[in-house]
Amino acid sequence: MSNRRFTAIKEALSHLPLDVNINKAKVSEYYGINVFNDRAMREYLPDDVYKSISQNIEKSKTIENRVADQVASAMRAWAISKGATHYTHWFLPLNGATAEKHDAFYSPSSDNRNIEQFDGSKLAQQEPDASSLPSGGLRNTFEARGYSAWDPSSPAFILENTLCIPTIFVSYTGDALDFKTPLLKTLNVIDEVATDVCQLFDRSITHVFSTLGWEQEYFLVDDALYHARPDLVMTGRTLLGHAPAKGQQLEDHYFGAIAPRVRAFMTEFEFEAWKLGIPVKTRHNEVAPNQFELAPVYEEANIAIDHNQLVMVLMEKIARKHRFRILYHEKPFAGVNGSGKHNNWSLATNTGKNLLSPGHTPKTNLLFLTFFVNFIKAVYRHSDLLRAVIASAGNDHRLGANEAPPAIISIFIGSQLTKVLEDLEKKVKDRKMTPDEKTELKLNIGKIPQIILDNTDRNRTSPMAFTGNKFEFRAVGSSANCGPAMIVLNSILAEQLGEFKATLDKAMEKGEDKDEAIFRILRDYIIESKPILFEGNNYSEEWVIEAEKRGLSNNKNTPDALKAYVSKSTKKLFAKHNIFTEKELEARWEIRNENYAKVIQIESRVLGDLAGNHIIPTAIKYQNTLVENVKGLKEILSAEQFEKQAEVQNHIIGKISEHIIEIRKDVKDMIEKRKEANVIEEADKMALFYCNEVKPYLDKIRYHVDKLEILIDDEMWTLPKYREMLFIK
Repeated sequence: MSNRRFTAIKEALSHLPLDVNINKAKVSEYYGINVFNDRAMREYLPDDVYKSISQNIEKSKTIENRVADQVASAMRAWAISKGATHYTHWFLPLNGATAEKHDAFYSPSSDNRNIEQFDGSKLAQQEPDASSLPSGGLRNTFEARGYSAWDPSSPAFILENTLCIPTIFVSYTGDALDFKTPLLKTLNVIDEVATDVCQLFDRSITHVFSTLGWEQEYFLVDDALYHARPDLVMTGRTLLGHAPAKGQQLEDHYFGAIAPRVRAFMTEFEFEAWKLGIPVKTRHNEVAPNQFELAPVYEEANIAIDHNQLVMVLMEKIARKHRFRILYHEKPFAGVNGSGKHNNWSLATNTGKNLLSPGHTPKTNLLFLTFFVNFIKAVYRHSDLLRAVIASAGNDHRLGANEAPPAIISIFIGSQLTKVLEDLEKKVKDRKMTPDEKTELKLNIGKIPQIILDNTDRNRTSPMAFTGNKFEFRAVGSSANCGPAMIVLNSILAEQLGEFKATLDKAMEKGEDKDEAIFRILRDYIIESKPILFEGNNYSEEWVIEAEKRGLSNNKNTPDALKAYVSKSTKKLFAKHNIFTEKELEARWEIRNENYAKVIQIESRVLGDLAGNHIIPTAIKYQNTLVENVKGLKEILSAEQFEKQAEVQNHIIGKISEHIIEIRKDVKDMIEKRKEANVIEEADKMALFYCNEVKPYLDKIRYHVDKLEILIDDEMWTLPKYREMLFIK
């Protein structure tokens, strides 16, 4: 068979699991060996320098040049001992990927000898070319200067033969051109505000930091089949393809046995991840065929985000070695579940306490309730911003598609915690509480640990679910950087906690008892935030109707959702805490709109090319075969026999003609709409035009292409089909 599709299938079927040469030592013996972590710093740094850098990292203080020089020298010696020949500042630009420019350690000396050189100035700051990275108008294309600066709180690591130093990335004028810079600002803000609130309950708490445990979902496709599908290569998703007879309806893939070839890939990936200090813990088959998930142990949010970006790069490299391609797109295959990146977010303290996990006394439970209720109110006030932060062309396909949370932001807390909040609302009155009422309320609050222990139900349809000791932001897309979601969660809670503390201080200044004032304020917040709480099925049409009654937004597409990025409340929020300037916010809004328009533009062009170069020629070729068959029948059969025997062929010929006509017409109309879109200058208007006027053609054209797929001779169809891509391991 010469058909490229069958050649790809044959190659895919020939792939066997690679022999993976993995160190058989215990994980604990090689975990983090490629990270310049605390253990490496102790070994390579003098005691005084080690203590100085450790304190600076802990307190987020500037590192002296002398210390930076000694750290750089130690880092260079450590990296070279591991076989590194180059170094790079590793940063997270606004295109959502990672960026790196490698420089060799060696430098020519005056006596024509080469020496390895790497000092504090090279560690602390670099000047990568920023001209071709997204800036949203923060700088002109000809203004290429950008600066990367060392982030000591995220340890350096060795990837292949290169020392990678996590850094921030800013413009010549100091504007943030990355995800890390604003994230670090929010971490400082939430630390300050949350610690201030914690001091009301526990004086030993002097530091609060946000934690993140991400869950990465992805698809694997055989490399040969991937390259036989131009839409996968160019867009990361299939723009056409008829649903197979068997998809995920038997629920036989979820948590099933991992295929040997996939397991070999996972084994090698985990080995390399552990050497990089990435605490990957869980792996399993996901719901859709060829869909999988991995999850690490939670970490401090900044490091967790760096690790997730590193994981995505690492998985891509190792997948290719095993002749797979990874699909991070939120909806690579129609008709089966898409992929998300659940962000499990919480707050932890220097005392080892998780602030979203209740303790065993009324006092610690009141601390939990304070953060729990303030978080609910924060989400209620800024639900539109949370929807905006997860908006993308890919995620629009997934949100609300009966497998993922809808575009309506709501919170699930479980029936038992709902009852706790209801009791608090009923028992706390505007009048002063009696001692008996306060005692009874505190006794009830003291039962929360047992309630949490028993509250094991989960609502997989909720975009924001409380799962015992954390909030799981389930609506984040699988291809996304976790940074924006964490920036928003940290910022909105910091603002809300600041408001809570200010209200409490005023009440106490008026002589109100502290606990009583806290109960009263929390009661007011509970009443105000009720619309955001929902315990039912978020997929149901009834919820859409109910959410509208509650006044909750339902921004179904990215251009509409992104408006919240530049709303007055958003600008006020980020300006207040010095997270984003108005210019930086508008830049991100513009970049996101531009990206959306470009994605739809690319998908439109790819589908048009596929229609013209694959689908229509194949359909005409098969149609001609049928026509010749009908002519032959007419020559050898009687009129009566011919009428009966040619009926099927004539019907198929007619149907093929109908679909070809519609495809040609829709492709032509789509191109004209695209021309209209491309002359629009404003990024938001262009994105909206692509959304409303161009994107609908993708579904219209696909409908007719998919109909042709089941009409045309299987041997003539040039593109790998769903049944082949989703089930060949």
